[in-house]
Amino acid sequence: MTRECKKETLRKVKHKTLPVKMRKSFIPVEYGFQKEEALQEANRCLSLRECQYCDICGLLCPDLCITRDEKTGEVLIDLNYCKGCGICAAVCPKGAIEMVLEEER
Repeated sequence: MTRECKKETLRKVKHKTLPVKMRKSFIPVEYGFQKEEALQEANRCLSLRECQYCDICGLLCPDLCITRDEKTGEVLIDLNYCKGCGICAAVCPKGAIEMVLEEER
């Protein structure tokens, strides 16, 4: 069960600015976001790191430890076989894979 990799781009919220004719001093020319605009921009930024199930990580994994759950479609990484080379994290177009040092027991 594979899913098509869809790169969804959300529109960036445009900053409101002071009209050019009113710019006569050193007052700020950009206004901040309204609450709804700030939430929209935050959701856009946070959605950039979600896995889009493109399977690039699994194709390039030298240990073949990245698979997909047939029922849910979720990407699974078998940490018992992963040697930590970091190729998957380097090639992930969404930055959804993060390499973290394991703590010694």
